[in-house]
This record gives sequence, structure tokens and C-alpha cells, in this order.
Amino acid sequence: AIEGKRVTKVLGLVQGSSVRAANVGKDITAVFRNLVGGELPEYTKLMSESREQALQRMTGRAEELGASAILATRMTTSTVMSGAAEVLVYGTAAAVEEE
Repeated sequence: AIEGKRVTKVLGLVQGSSVRAANVGKDITAVFRNLVGGELPEYTKLMSESREQALQRMTGRAEELGASAILATRMTTSTVMSGAAEVLVYGTAAAVEEE
């Protein structure tokens, strides 16, 4: 539900994903940072870019369906292989209007 809006039509599940791997330079830098502890900004940036790309892909798919909202959005990550991760975002595309 969206406050002040009414769902007029459910258009179905939409999703977007991005799989990214860090490069050798970032991996080496991260190994050294890991020794002393703290945030790994190289990976923080990588995952942030992946989330943004996955969201853009999901939003694009919803727009193709004529959606004006995406409900119950969820995001998950998984390791695809050593050094590579997938970000998957999904939700229900819907048409909504003012109440």
C-alpha cells in the first residue's frame, strides 16, 4: 500500500540484477585494509554501483509495463564465484492513482 494512493492494476513481478567483480588492484588494496580492520571503500563503492544498476533495470522493466509504482520491493545479494557478487532487486509493478 502507498498512503494516499489506490492500486488500480497489478502488472506483475519485475526484477533487475547486476553481477560485478572487483579488479585485482581493488582486491590487493582490500587485503591490506582487511589486515588493519575498518571499512573497505573499494567494495562499498562496487556494491553501491551494483545496487543502483539493478534498481535502474527493475524500474525500466516496470516502466515498459506501464507501472507507476513498484510495491513490496526486496533486494538480495549472492556470491556468483570467488570475487563476484550478484545484486538482485525485485518487486510488484502496479498502476496506482490518487484516492
